[in-house]
This record gives sequence, C-alpha cells and structure tokens, in this order.
Amino acid sequence: MCKFRILIIHNAYQQRGGEDAVVEAELEMLRGHGHPIEVFLKHNDELKTTAIWKAAADTVWSRSSVSSLREIISRFQPDVVHFHNTFPMISPSAYWAVRAAGLPVVQTLHNFRLHCLQGTYLRKGKVCEDCIGNVPWRGVTRGCYRASIPQSAVLAGMLTVHRTVGTWQNKVTRYIALNEFCRCKLIEGGLPAERVVIKPNFVDFEAPTEALRQGFLFVGRLSVEKGIAVLVKAMKGMDAIALRIAGTGPEAAILEGAKGISALGRLTSQSVRNEMGQASALVFPSIWYEGFPITIVEAFASRLPVIASRLGGMPEWVTDGVTGLLFEPGNAQDLAKKMSWAQQHPDAMAEMGRKARALYEAKFTAEQNYPQLIKIYQDAISEVKSEVAG
Repeated sequence: MCKFRILIIHNAYQQRGGEDAVVEAELEMLRGHGHPIEVFLKHNDELKTTAIWKAAADTVWSRSSVSSLREIISRFQPDVVHFHNTFPMISPSAYWAVRAAGLPVVQTLHNFRLHCLQGTYLRKGKVCEDCIGNVPWRGVTRGCYRASIPQSAVLAGMLTVHRTVGTWQNKVTRYIALNEFCRCKLIEGGLPAERVVIKPNFVDFEAPTEALRQGFLFVGRLSVEKGIAVLVKAMKGMDAIALRIAGTGPEAAILEGAKGISALGRLTSQSVRNEMGQASALVFPSIWYEGFPITIVEAFASRLPVIASRLGGMPEWVTDGVTGLLFEPGNAQDLAKKMSWAQQHPDAMAEMGRKARALYEAKFTAEQNYPQLIKIYQDAISEVKSEVAG
C-alpha cells in the first residue's frame, strides 16, 4: 500500500477521554505501518489563559489555526489531512486552509456536536433531538453547553455560520461515522450521505488467559449520560451480586454506601484490562447515543460479555444472547433482571464471552482497521484529484 503522508489534527480535551485514546491508537497504527505523520494538536487547557472574547472568536474562525496549517502544509506536504476534533481552539477554519491547499479533508465524528450543543442528544437525562436538522436556538435558550447561555450561544453561532457558508457540505471530503446508527443520525442532521462512511474504533491486545470469573464490572466516567444512577438503582435489593466500578466523575457521590458496590477509582489501562479478565460481565448502562465505546471493544477482546442498554448503535455490537444481554434504556428493574440472569447462568455468559472475542478478532483489531482507514484516505484523495482534473 502507498505510504501516504498524513497530517493529523486534534483538539484534546481537558479531561482525557475515549476520543483522545482513539487518536493515539490510530497514530500508533499508522506509524507502525511506516506512514510519515505530522500532528497539529491543541489542548483545551489553553482556554485557562485565553481571553474570553478571543476564545469565542477563535471558536468560529481561528486565524492562528489557518496560519499554522499553511506553514505545516508547506513544510510537510501531506497527501491527506485527518481531523478528529476542532472544538473550540482549532475551529472549522482549518478545513478551509486545507482545502485551499488542494488537499482532502477526512473528519472522524466521535459525537454529535455538529447537530447538538452537548454532542450527546441528551437533556435532563432523556434523549433529546430538538436541534437535529435545525438552527440550535433551543440549545442556546436552555444553556445546553456547560449550562451556560453565553457559551451555548458561541457554539451555536459557530455551527450556524459554517452551515450557512457551506463548510459541512463542501469542505469535508469524507466523514467517518463509528456505526450505522450514527451515520443515519448524521445524515438526518444534514450531512451529505455520499460522504459519510463507517469505520469503527479498535484496540489491539491479546486475550487474557482463562480464569475464574466473578462479579460485574463498570468502566467509565461517573456521569449522568453513562447511566451510573440507573446502575446504582439496579443494585438495590439484589443479594449476592458484586459490582466493581472503575472510574471517577461528577456522579461519584452516589456510590457512597451503595449496596454491593466496590468503588475502584481511576485505574491504569493495564489495571482495567486485569479487571476485565476477572469479571463475568461488563455493565454498560448508558442513556445517550454512544458512538463506539472503546470500553466495549476492550471487553470483547477480553472475552467479557456486555450487558448494555438497547439504545443507539449498541445493538449493532451487543447481540442479545450472543455477545451479551440488552435491557431497556434507563430501566433499573430490567437491568437488575438481566444481571440476575447472568449471575445464575455463568456457563452461558462464558460462551457469550468467547463469541465476543471471536467478533473482536473478526472486526475490531488494528489489523482489520488499518485497510479500512487507508481505503477512506484513497477515496478522499481520488475525489479531490478528480475535482482538480475536472
């Protein structure tokens, strides 16, 4: 395969999350295959020392990003430019700089920020699609972004400006959605269907050795959208069921005194994998439209079946009775029922774990992911060359 020169662009978050891990994994994979890589990275920690007016202006159009990218493109001469996150420090002005240089833009969409100020289609603990396909004025009046009307107004302004000038329609050569559900939602929100392709996330590690598995495991940020309150409620009244929770976050206080729950706090990646090698099932009670959680891929790689909400794209990977169990989103009683069944049928859960590992090996390794990503790059490059030739 051609060793494309690739420029990776990412705006990292103040609190490291799955998206940052995905960026790092793809970088390592591409470098491992011999691709020359340049990274343009900004970090949201910079906001702490940036004037409010400048941060607002840069969210809509960052002159510094345009200037920096012109210099990098001139020096590095990439074949393709792959964006992950531009909000808020880089801004969509970066697309214009790349396209002005005659280069293809590939954009992975890890959330729904283009159509929802929160990026989650979630409001007050419920799925909310009020802004999909519309100017997000409702999100402004409700202060959906960080519970702030001014900050919501800045974000809505950025989305509206770039919708008006055709950025989303004309400046991105290929969008990468993480699953079919997300692809459909993104198209419903106005993205051109012919430019939205699917490529899942991946992880790359060996399966753990067979061992005695006991108890349930939750791994993730302790926040509303992750359904941690649903999980704690489900544990009430269940005897002889142990749950280990790895993670920290704003909802951590609800774990205090919760029956049957051991709070492990923040763990290293290796410690998480160790926990996955010992648990009988991963519980994934999210109440928002998850993209493609790395946690689920890691669970499958660990022969760990998943008990997940029947919501969004999750049924695309967690097949009920095959690689795990599904329950009604937000329904603590139904979740408790599925956890009790899993506790009573360890052999069936072990078989689901083996099938989960087989699915991982077939679809979610770096070996499977690399040619998918390169095909997307090839198509984007070919399209731009055709435009120039035409």
